[in-house]
Amino acid sequence: MALIVQKYGGSSVADADRIKAVRDRIKRTVDAGNQVVVVVSAMGKTTDGLVALAESVAATHAQTLEEIDAKERETDLLLATGEQVTIALLSMALQAVGQPAIAMNGSQVRVVTEPKHTRARILYVEPDQIKSALTLGKVVVIAGFQGVALDEATGLPSTEITTLGRGGSDTSAVAIAAAIEADVCEIYTDVPGILTTDPRIVPKAQMLDEITCDEMLELASLGAKVLHPRSVEIARNFGVKMCVRSSWLDDPGTVITSPRIGIGDLKTLEVNRFVENISIDYDQVKIAVLQIPDRPGIASQLFKPLAEQSVNVDLIIQAVQETEGVNDIAFTIPQNQLQLAELVTRSLEIGASSVTVDSNVAKISIIGVGMIGRPGVAAKMFSALAEAGVNIQMISTSEIKISCVIAATDGEVAIAALQKVFDVPVQTATSRETILNTQNPPVRGVALDRNRARIAVQKVPDRPGMAAKILEQLAEQNISLDMIVQSQSDRDVNEIAFTVAITDLAKAETALKQVANDLGYGEVSCDDDISKVSIVGAGMINQSGIAARMFGALADAGINIEMIATSEIKVSCVVRDNQAEQALKLIHQEFNLSGDRAIEVPSVLKK
Repeated sequence: MALIVQKYGGSSVADADRIKAVRDRIKRTVDAGNQVVVVVSAMGKTTDGLVALAESVAATHAQTLEEIDAKERETDLLLATGEQVTIALLSMALQAVGQPAIAMNGSQVRVVTEPKHTRARILYVEPDQIKSALTLGKVVVIAGFQGVALDEATGLPSTEITTLGRGGSDTSAVAIAAAIEADVCEIYTDVPGILTTDPRIVPKAQMLDEITCDEMLELASLGAKVLHPRSVEIARNFGVKMCVRSSWLDDPGTVITSPRIGIGDLKTLEVNRFVENISIDYDQVKIAVLQIPDRPGIASQLFKPLAEQSVNVDLIIQAVQETEGVNDIAFTIPQNQLQLAELVTRSLEIGASSVTVDSNVAKISIIGVGMIGRPGVAAKMFSALAEAGVNIQMISTSEIKISCVIAATDGEVAIAALQKVFDVPVQTATSRETILNTQNPPVRGVALDRNRARIAVQKVPDRPGMAAKILEQLAEQNISLDMIVQSQSDRDVNEIAFTVAITDLAKAETALKQVANDLGYGEVSCDDDISKVSIVGAGMINQSGIAARMFGALADAGINIEMIATSEIKVSCVVRDNQAEQALKLIHQEFNLSGDRAIEVPSVLKK
């Protein structure tokens, strides 16, 4: 007998017929000898309707913080009613066919959250009520997306209703699965599983039978709509096996594997320590190709010859240059490939002003989860290095790792600084890669994020602490960055560029311009006519030529790459927005990720 958590989204329970279909699936699962806990969303577009209703009766302009807090409290009370309708109806439907069931809202279950309205994070779930009902043979039907706030004065649950914000129902389901030690958490959606890309753009996108949590975290943070990164983070931290399946089919779906990392604390489900380890790799050489022409195909002309010689390129950064029409590209390689890589690079006639080689470098990294989604993590790392007098030469960011290339002579000082700040152990450079590497194809998915804007900060003094100071301004505004690159000029100033959510662009621009004179950097420029296309796959670790194939696919179509940033399992490129869909299709085709039939896209997703 298995203990199964099943989560159904709003479209799966949109009307009475769909609720009955969900009921029948649950009943079959119970009849097969399983215990079942069900987490549901509000019916259809109920939540959107409630939000619109609230705005129609309480539309205001200038508000004090107290007024905003009061409105958010009432908003949570209102929105929580949507899921309560669903749990009552589904429980009644189960009882009507002879299946004992009980409906519980977040307060009754005791999904205890931070005392923050409209965007609370889960602290813990009390499992006793759920387990007692299961012992009586009941299906427990729980309202997702909601909880009850912790009373900070008493340390006990209060009576204040909270909601979890975006991805809340998925997050509720996985948190409950972790708390009751479920065998699997099944997420039922409108698609048959995790696909290699968006089926609205590539109809023959292929369904994946299995994907790792790390790969799923990257895809989710890049805009894959099936799962929210918050739910995947919990699954990864607590070893929860997840499965994404279609609400309408009996197909097995996609299994998301979660190797137990061992840092999870069931009393701090969503506020766990986000940094788990520090690693340092001294087997690094940095090669910088400076002021190369900014035109389609340049990256391919550089990295294709390196791939043909089996040079294993690790980090790649293409930065924005103050001088229009040129870029810098820097990359790292293993020490034993220096002679070959330098020979190949210097022999290329691609219009570079110079090629520099630095073998006195190391790559230091912090490893964990949710790095991009938590603005303070990167800023904290950069500040620690700055206070220790360590200058950052290159930056790589992903959901699971933030890496900086520094002088090798600063390695021990950097380790000590990061250990002091994060209080975590140092691991070998290879142990993590062993966990991530799989027998699957090197690229598992291609993602397109059209909700990004680029900010470039010009004439940043090249000294320790500048990146930290810039990021601190944005972290104070709760602005998350994903791609972060800096130029490799041999001058005493650099250009630092990064991408932010379009909704944060104005706030980020204002924050950076306000302190430009104080921090001593130059112009701040913005561009919201870009998109980010990325490949993700744990299998690309230590495989040469993967990035070169991606760059080549874009070069053949005349698509210019404006920024490049990589990590061990991700390569991201910024392109013009009007070329974004074409770029995705070409890359998907290059890695042979299409299946033999088109995926049926529900009408609700076609908008």
